[in-house]
Amino acid sequence: MENEIIHKEIDLIQGVINRMASNSFLLKGWLVSLIAVILALSKDSILTNDLTYLSLVLILPVIVFWYLDAFFLHKEKCYRKLYEWVIENRKNTNDFLYSLDYSRFKNKVSSLFSIMFSKTLFPFYGIIVLILICITIYNQTR
Repeated sequence: MENEIIHKEIDLIQGVINRMASNSFLLKGWLVSLIAVILALSKDSILTNDLTYLSLVLILPVIVFWYLDAFFLHKEKCYRKLYEWVIENRKNTNDFLYSLDYSRFKNKVSSLFSIMFSKTLFPFYGIIVLILICITIYNQTR
């Protein structure tokens, strides 16, 4: 019976972790699709200054998606801490039984800002921002 409780609780937490990882993956896919579609639809304006402004405007959704991705990664890390806590402590206590409240682990993971600039998110979003800035600068100097 005790093992069944632990397994069910771990399954619940693992389900949340999987959803957070899935959300993060979907955000990256949506961002790349959004930028590709917008740039493809604006191919006629490549020779004008419209692309300069468009690339500057595209930086805003990149930052929003970047923040959302960091948000989901932060929550995923909190739930991983909760998962570890359940594995270590469930046999000794029934405190927080089936609780999916991750708030007590917020201070045990990196801040949202540091996650945004982590080695997993910064290269992906940083390169996109850099490309958009380069497009802007290139079109300004032409």
